[in-house]
Amino acid sequence: MPCRLEVPDGLMFGKWKYEMPNGSPVFIAFRSSTKKNVQYDDVPDYKDRLSLSENYTLSIKNARISDEKRFVCMLVTEDDVSEEPTIVKVFKQPSQPEILHQADFLETEKLQMLGECVARDSYPEGNVTWYKNGRVLQPVEGVVVIDLQKMVNRSTGLFTMTSSLQYMPTKEDANAKFSCIVTYYGPSGQKTIQSEPVVVDVHYPTEKVTIQVLPQSSTIKEGDNITLKCSGNGNPPPQEFLFYIPGETEGIRSSDTYSMTDVRRNATGEYKCSLTDKSMMDSTTITVHYLDLQLTPSGEVTKQIGEALPVSCTISSSRNATVFWIKDNTRMQTSPSFSSLQYQDAGNYICATTLQEVEGLQKRKTLKLIVEGKPQIKMTKKTNTNKMSKTIVCHVEGFPKPAVQWTVTGSGSIINKTEETKYVNGRFSSKIVIAPEENVTLTCIAENQLERTVTSLNVSAISIPEYDEPEDRNDDNSEKVNDQAKLIVGIVVGLLLAALVAGVVYWLYVKKSNGAKGKSEKAAAQNFPSLPRTASKHVDKDLGNIEENKKLEENNHKSET
Repeated sequence: MPCRLEVPDGLMFGKWKYEMPNGSPVFIAFRSSTKKNVQYDDVPDYKDRLSLSENYTLSIKNARISDEKRFVCMLVTEDDVSEEPTIVKVFKQPSQPEILHQADFLETEKLQMLGECVARDSYPEGNVTWYKNGRVLQPVEGVVVIDLQKMVNRSTGLFTMTSSLQYMPTKEDANAKFSCIVTYYGPSGQKTIQSEPVVVDVHYPTEKVTIQVLPQSSTIKEGDNITLKCSGNGNPPPQEFLFYIPGETEGIRSSDTYSMTDVRRNATGEYKCSLTDKSMMDSTTITVHYLDLQLTPSGEVTKQIGEALPVSCTISSSRNATVFWIKDNTRMQTSPSFSSLQYQDAGNYICATTLQEVEGLQKRKTLKLIVEGKPQIKMTKKTNTNKMSKTIVCHVEGFPKPAVQWTVTGSGSIINKTEETKYVNGRFSSKIVIAPEENVTLTCIAENQLERTVTSLNVSAISIPEYDEPEDRNDDNSEKVNDQAKLIVGIVVGLLLAALVAGVVYWLYVKKSNGAKGKSEKAAAQNFPSLPRTASKHVDKDLGNIEENKKLEENNHKSET
């Protein structure tokens, strides 16, 4: 505290004093201007706390509330005494306020103590204000009751402010933040300190019950596990409910959940839950979707070729379902229908169906169709382009796949081994290439578990010229006779008969016409011209040359004459 007096000439000494509340002075420090010495009065409150400088500035350390006084600086000369007062104000910032004795919870419709806001060691005394969610909480009779108490510590002179709050909450006060602010004064003016906010649990009764299905899904299918969850909007929430199941007259007491496993279609219906006192209730409808598929026949089915097989695939479902067929991993355009089974009808058939709106709900059943048939054979032959060999093919049908064996009668040689085509839809071919030197008969034998079938084919020698002919086909699977061979035999027999008749007629004619041989010979030559040559070399050998025979007959005629 500077002495706010101008030091006069002739100054003898300076003094500091303070005034008691009753106005009486108490001297505390003295300094002589001539001797330059300092003296401090024996005042217990200021022992060892004072310091007086040469310019008469008084310093007090370790300030106390009791230092708030009216101090006076005195400068004394022989002729005058000058005084200048200094009023000292002391301030102490309070501690940060805190909310104590906080309630565990508040109930609606009840006025209860929420807590106390305490700010300690303030000087001068401060004021306390309550806030809710950042807004000042004003006193309202019966709803908001605030009581502020201020206590002073006699030893320190510091104030402690305690403000209690009684509050009647509503449901909307759940999660509300309450705080308090202490307002105090400092050397620079008014200041505030805020407490940490607190949240008080607010209890309120249940006003609505809600039932829901877990897991939350738009669709439920057979085999699913579901849980019914019932909840109330009160705080704290209800812990026990009554669940009502379709077909049950009494509610089932349970916690807030009721579980069902592997639900079936008969679980479809209305489900309810209520508080245990049945005061309020909620309901929901559950639809358990299902999908049934019946395939007739199914499994492995064996039928004979040509038989009819009715196939039906029927479904029963909670919604419209789509049905499709798959054969051997390929989707079919239409449903299978078998009025006369063929080998290509065999395979694995799948009738499948699905509910598009219900994820994972699909069914399928399989028909493994086996078409059996006895071996059927058709044989064909063809002379190869080099005309040095012939290709004989045995066309085979049947299931299970027949085993094929070739046999040959007569003499001849097989120049190539047997070749088989791929077995597809119950059909395949076995091929053999031969170059016979004589007429032979080839036999194709096909055999499976059902039957043994034999078919033969005559093949002429490779040395006999043959006209190109189309492939022969045997539709009745019986033995075939080479038509060209028959033709050759017919020609040979005809020629022999014609020669015999000509010889007899000619002999009779000679007997009757002894005198007209020349004329008769000419007539005989005109009536029996030369016979045509056959296409077989073997026939030429047996019959001889017709022209040579005619010359021989003419020579015989001349000798006889």
